[in-house]
Amino acid sequence: MVNEEFEPDERQKAILDVLKEGQAEGNPWGYANPKRLEQRLDIRRQYINRALQGLVDAGWIEKVNRGLYRFVVDPRDA
Repeated sequence: MVNEEFEPDERQKAILDVLKEGQAEGNPWGYANPKRLEQRLDIRRQYINRALQGLVDAGWIEKVNRGLYRFVVDPRDA
């Protein structure tokens, strides 16, 4: 269930931006692992994992496998 009242922090917004990269161009998008996010955003893994867990708890992304996350929805885009 998606929590539409959730307000992502700056790290979570950056993660969502990375997950949505390529969407407008029709390129593959929507999947990332913590390592890619760490390299792309220059944020320590510990903070990446916390931010990801918050997004999972809010229902905006889902953990599809160990270390792999998928974009679900961003209610701010509606």
